[in-house]
Amino acid sequence: MVNSQVIGIDLGGTAIKLGRFDRDGNCLQSLTVATPQPSTPEAVLAVMVDAIAQVDPDNQTVAIGVGTPGPADAQGRIAKIAINLAGWRDVPLADWLEAKIAKPTIIGNDANCAGLGEAWLGAGRRFQNFIMLTLGTGVGGAIFLNGKLFIGHQGAGGELGLISFNPEGPICNSGNRGSLEQYTSITAIRRRTGKEPWELGALAAAADREALTFWQEYGKYLGIGLTSLIYVLTPEAIVIGGGVSASFRFFVPAVKAEIEQRVMLTSRVGLQIIQAELGNAAGMAGAAKLAWQHLSES
Repeated sequence: MVNSQVIGIDLGGTAIKLGRFDRDGNCLQSLTVATPQPSTPEAVLAVMVDAIAQVDPDNQTVAIGVGTPGPADAQGRIAKIAINLAGWRDVPLADWLEAKIAKPTIIGNDANCAGLGEAWLGAGRRFQNFIMLTLGTGVGGAIFLNGKLFIGHQGAGGELGLISFNPEGPICNSGNRGSLEQYTSITAIRRRTGKEPWELGALAAAADREALTFWQEYGKYLGIGLTSLIYVLTPEAIVIGGGVSASFRFFVPAVKAEIEQRVMLTSRVGLQIIQAELGNAAGMAGAAKLAWQHLSES
């Protein structure tokens, strides 16, 4: 087991990212393939099995971890719901992959996997208690308490983007209205501005006044949403990842200002608001870490 390797898989609505990792977190080989459309469970399984063979041609790996876009059960066997994937409800993905690949397999929420990746190799490695927020098509989250990922009673904890933000706001896929996701996701940015976050980031970098004002308002919304989380969890750090985090420098001053105004000092002593470090690799790295943990516990 000293020189063994695992596969980490980040399953998304448009792409599936795979990486072969050693125990130290070195990615020895990686691959990105398109998610089949329609993305039914059977079609996705077939593509994943083929991609695993490509990323591990010599059959060197001993386990597989998979991050899926939605909650998994507490045992890491079943994808309860997979957002943006067609027909995914209570899919026994771990069992299916074990039957096809004959290696121990575990699955987890993709935002939790991104958090595990950052805790292992990225911005979270210096902290025992931190929150990871992924600002992407939706908004996901991960919570680390005393160095351990918190998954809640049935494995569905940490859905930080679904907390209530404005009770009369836009309807959320979760059934909530005005969730934080409806104000800080890429989808929300498109709805509000008609632009992509990268476009607004480029405009802000060119000192466009409207774009700079947008990011200031965006930071205010995010800061207000984080206020509730800080009061409950009093983290050492909040790590911001996902596609929107590319514009971190434009919105973080407003985030910090809002938190300083709204959160008592006793609840935010030494709090750091920092950018994630692993980018698009966080999910597959965290899925690999999940696989290592699964091996050590089995």
